[in-house]
Formats: sequence, C-alpha cells, structure tokens
Amino acid sequence: MNRYKMVALDVDGTLINDDHEITPDTMHSIRRLAEQGTEIVLCTGRSPSSTLPLLELIGIDGTIITHNGAATVESRTRRVLYQFSFALDRIAPYLEYCRRHHIHFDVNTAFDLYVEDASVLTDEALEMYGRFYIEPQTLPSAEQLGETIVKFTVFAEKDELDRVEKEWEQWDSGLHMIRSGDFFIDVMHGEASKGNSLREWARIRGIERSEVLAIGNYYNDITMLQFAGVGIAMDNSPLEVKEAADDVTATNNEDGVHAALLKYCL
Repeated sequence: MNRYKMVALDVDGTLINDDHEITPDTMHSIRRLAEQGTEIVLCTGRSPSSTLPLLELIGIDGTIITHNGAATVESRTRRVLYQFSFALDRIAPYLEYCRRHHIHFDVNTAFDLYVEDASVLTDEALEMYGRFYIEPQTLPSAEQLGETIVKFTVFAEKDELDRVEKEWEQWDSGLHMIRSGDFFIDVMHGEASKGNSLREWARIRGIERSEVLAIGNYYNDITMLQFAGVGIAMDNSPLEVKEAADDVTATNNEDGVHAALLKYCL
C-alpha cells in the first residue's frame, strides 16, 4: 500500500529526459498515483508559465512550486498561493555587475520574465526562452514594474559562472544564491528554497513529513530531498546530491522517476 500522500518531482534532469520529453511510462505512473489520491507537486526552478504545460501534458491538476521555491501556484486558477519576494532595488549590485561584465541576466516576477533589452535578443536566446514557453519583456524601472521580484537569474558558460559564483559568495546581500544548473545561477529571497516551500505546502495540506516523497537531481533539490520522508536522487545527479538523498534511482534518460514510483508507491 502506498504510504505517500504527496510526491514532489523536480522537472529538468528528473521528470524530463535530455530530449525534453516525459516518457509514456513516466506519465502513466504519475497518472496512476494521482488517480489513487496522491498529490503530485512539480517542484522546479522553472516559472509557472513553463511548468503548467507539463501538468497539462500529463493530464493532471495540482500545485506547482516554481522558481526554486520562490512562488507556489495553484494550477487551475493560476493563483499564487504564497511567494518569497523582494524589491527590484535589492539586486542593483547584481545588475551593475552583469552589465559591467556583459553577463546575460533575467529578472522574474511570479509569471513574467524581463531582460535588459528584449529587442536585441539573439535568435539563440529567443529559441531557448521559447523552449520554456517564455516571452521575455524589457526590464522597466522599479516604479513601472509594480511587482516584487521572486528570482534573478544569470547564465553563461560554466567556467565563467564558477568565477561569478565565487565572487558573489563573498557578498553580504541577505539574498540566497543557488546553482540551479551548470550554466545558471539563481539569486532569491533568503528563505526561498524548494525544501521550505514543500514544507509549507505539506503543512497547509495536513500531510506529515513521513508521507512526502521527493525526487530530484541537482543542488537546488537538496533541501527538498532532505525535507521529504524519503528523498531520491537521480543517477545523473552530482555526488553531493546523491549523498543528501535516501536512495538513488536510474537516470532521467532511463525512466528513473518511473522506476522510483514503482518501487516506493505503486
């Protein structure tokens, strides 16, 4: 009998394979769980706009924890249930640094994404954003923006980001920085994490920690894996992520989510 009332799934590198696909076996196992009453929570660094289509593809409703825990959204109404946000001026030093070093960045509210100048984005950049169902807008002033920020993201080649990460680790901004991929660094509210948001949602739903199972593959998943009653790392995870987990399943190209759900839930 399945003792897990909530299953939290990371998306990139976990739920989807390297071809950006959810395999039929994985979709079928998730649907079976949902039909049995298990609450499926996609818990991702993506925005709601690029996560909701995956729920629709699978054929289920639910709650999504997005922007690495900064915004939790109800899928049917697209209502933000809670978020960890901050004012645009909090990232002024990061913006200045990126402009000085010519590093691409984007600024995210719960549903919108802004870049320095959307009119000059390359075809490659537009293709990348399009793959995530995102249409970038030009960043306005703080007064014109009218919303608080949930995530600031920079991306570049891995070696350059390694250098940036080391420099920013010395800053005392009160914000939380996390590596969400080899080519991405996210800067967020100090309390924003997948683990904190998953904990809060489980509390709201009246679900005990022991009744939560989580599956992920990268550093931004560690807090989620550590909170869950059972945390499972994909075999394509870095060693530190595997060490933080209770078990390791197959890779995202080998139906690792499907295998883990069969083992623990179905």
